[in-house]
Amino acid sequence: MGGWKKTQASYCCSRTIGEYCSLIVFMCGIIGYIGNKPATPLILDGLRKQSYRGYDSSGIIVLEKEKPELVRAVGKLEILEEKVQKSDFKGTVGLGHSRWATHGEVTEANAHPHADCNNNIFVVHNGIIENFMSLKRQLEEKGHVFHSETDTEVLPHLIEHFFKGDLPKAVRQALLLVKGSYGMAVVAKEDPGKIVAARVSSALVISVNDSGGFIASDPSAIVHYKDIII
Repeated sequence: MGGWKKTQASYCCSRTIGEYCSLIVFMCGIIGYIGNKPATPLILDGLRKQSYRGYDSSGIIVLEKEKPELVRAVGKLEILEEKVQKSDFKGTVGLGHSRWATHGEVTEANAHPHADCNNNIFVVHNGIIENFMSLKRQLEEKGHVFHSETDTEVLPHLIEHFFKGDLPKAVRQALLLVKGSYGMAVVAKEDPGKIVAARVSSALVISVNDSGGFIASDPSAIVHYKDIII
C-alpha cells in the first residue's frame, strides 16, 4: 500500500464452529460472545468475573439489527450496567472491555470499545501500539477524525482504511502496519457474522457450547460454560 510503512505482526481470525464463528480474544478485561443468545448479560457477567484484576473504566458493544449499540462508563462496573439497563439490547454478537489506563486519561472518551469514522468497526484492545503516533498522523492526513487520546483508536481507523466488506482481510492488512505488543478483538456492522481478533504472545481461554462461543482473558469468566479449550 503506497505511503504506508509495513511492520511484522502476528494475527488470528475467526473461523466457523457449526453455524457460529469462534473468536480469539486475550489479555485482562476482555470478554466476547457470539451465538444465539442475547450477548449483553453474558458479556456483563464475564466482565464482573474479571473485575478483581482492577480497572478504571469499562464498555460494551453489541451488534443490533438496526445499529450497533455502544455503551461506555468511567468507574465501577455497576455504572456501565445501569447505563445498559436503560436499553433493550437483543444482539447476539458482542464484546466487553475493562480498561486500566495507559495512554490517555481516565475518561469515557478513552474507554473501549473504540470505533471508526463510520461507526462500522469496533475494537477492544490491550497492550501498546508503539508506532501509534505515526499511524495517527498518516490517518489524519487521509481524513480520519479521532475522538480519544488512546493508542487503541488507530486500530479501528486503520482497519476502516482497508475494509471492503471482508473484516478478516482488513484486519490482516492493517496489522502489517502495526508495531508493538498487543491483543485486540474486532466486530463490524457490515460484516456481522464474526468476531476477528489478533494477539502477540498471550494465552487464550475459549469455551464452546450449543449456544455459541465465548472467549476471555481469564478462565474464571467462562469456566462455568462447557468445553473449555486452552
